Amino acid sequence: MINKCILMGRLTRDPELRHTASNTPVTTFTLAVDRNVKRTNDSAQQTADFIDIVAWDAKADFASKWFRKGQLVAVCGRLQSRKWQDNEGRNRTSYEVVADELHFAESRRDSDSGYSGQNYGGGYTQSAPRAAAPAQPQAPADTDGFETLTDDGTELPF
Repeated sequence: MINKCILMGRLTRDPELRHTASNTPVTTFTLAVDRNVKRTNDSAQQTADFIDIVAWDAKADFASKWFRKGQLVAVCGRLQSRKWQDNEGRNRTSYEVVADELHFAESRRDSDSGYSGQNYGGGYTQSAPRAAAPAQPQAPADTDGFETLTDDGTELPF
């Protein structure tokens, strides 16, 4: 059986970090995920689904440190249901996604928070600054923009 959820949306609030009785970190947050709803007159109206996300251990620490309200993030995980009783004693069921991977989904200049191009799915690394690409030699004008390939057997021409 397969239970895999992949979501991209904006955080509706800052992640909330708590610890269990055994001091295990757990973070919860909600993603607003866009959805188009087709109307009877063939027009689409955009709405959003609000999906609860739960992250545990190092992923919980990562989310609470780097994710902020309004930020576009991607989450890969599994759907989980949880049964509980409300204050009136009625049985309730909640659905949430337990995060296996957390990713930033927008560049740093599009977001006021943290680092771009990073993710947490088992390893977290900071992106190194990009070096400028070396200048490419210009083809001679009489070759109509094509350059001669040397057949040394080490490079493919595509």
